[in-house]
Amino acid sequence: MKLDSSISAIITGGASGLGAATARRLAKQGVKVAIFDFNEETGEAMAKEIGGVFCKTDVTDEAGVDAAFAKARAAHGQERILVNCAGSGGALKTVSRDKETGEIKAYPSDRFDRIVQINLVGTFRCIAKSAAGMASIPVLEDGDRGVVICTASVAAQDGQMGQVAYSASKAGIVGMTQTLAKEWGRMNTTVNCVAFGLIQTRLTAATSDNTTAKIEGRDIKLGVNPGLMAAMEQTIPLGRAGTPEDAAGAVYLFCQPESDYVSGQTLLCSGGLTGV
Repeated sequence: MKLDSSISAIITGGASGLGAATARRLAKQGVKVAIFDFNEETGEAMAKEIGGVFCKTDVTDEAGVDAAFAKARAAHGQERILVNCAGSGGALKTVSRDKETGEIKAYPSDRFDRIVQINLVGTFRCIAKSAAGMASIPVLEDGDRGVVICTASVAAQDGQMGQVAYSASKAGIVGMTQTLAKEWGRMNTTVNCVAFGLIQTRLTAATSDNTTAKIEGRDIKLGVNPGLMAAMEQTIPLGRAGTPEDAAGAVYLFCQPESDYVSGQTLLCSGGLTGV
């Protein structure tokens, strides 16, 4: 697919991190970009920066997602590119012990469900809406109709302790990608996935371990201790964590004309770590 001003794209989770870097990358090629994100302040700022449109979106809300697609299409027309970056995480063991009382606690099922609803079901929800729209438009002169890109993690196969919900959701995305690629092949639309390793984002930045923010009504620690970050980076063959720009570069590969015949694939962007 030739990337220019005749193409429109939707990026979920596009207000920061990987999503924002991808939005900038596509906008630089002239692509009209709609930012789907829950954070109104950063979403509006990103849309203004790239000359796009912001659509406040909670990917777990069916009606809200419908409204976001309607707004994006009213501004830019039917999207031909969908990049799914919206996601959530949070480390918690399946069974843990309270440090003060010694009480044994099981992983709250509602917390597991929430992560799966955002990462896996939310991704599918946006894909299904986009698929319905893409099916209604003609193929381009080069024979392409659309490009869908999912984002997963090396944790899809090689998760760490406390990542049970996150790993499950990302494994689901990898499997879903392969099925959707088969379904959409006859529709001249490719579906691929990028599985990331350690990427420097708002939630993984090397901040002090007592920095917190309100997320879903709870005080959540942001980032990791700098010493822990350094130790984690030592496990990466390239010796460093990836940047959002590194991640956007991997996503961008699947958007270029050279990748028109690539579908159903999961690409590792992990600095050499394996896991998928």
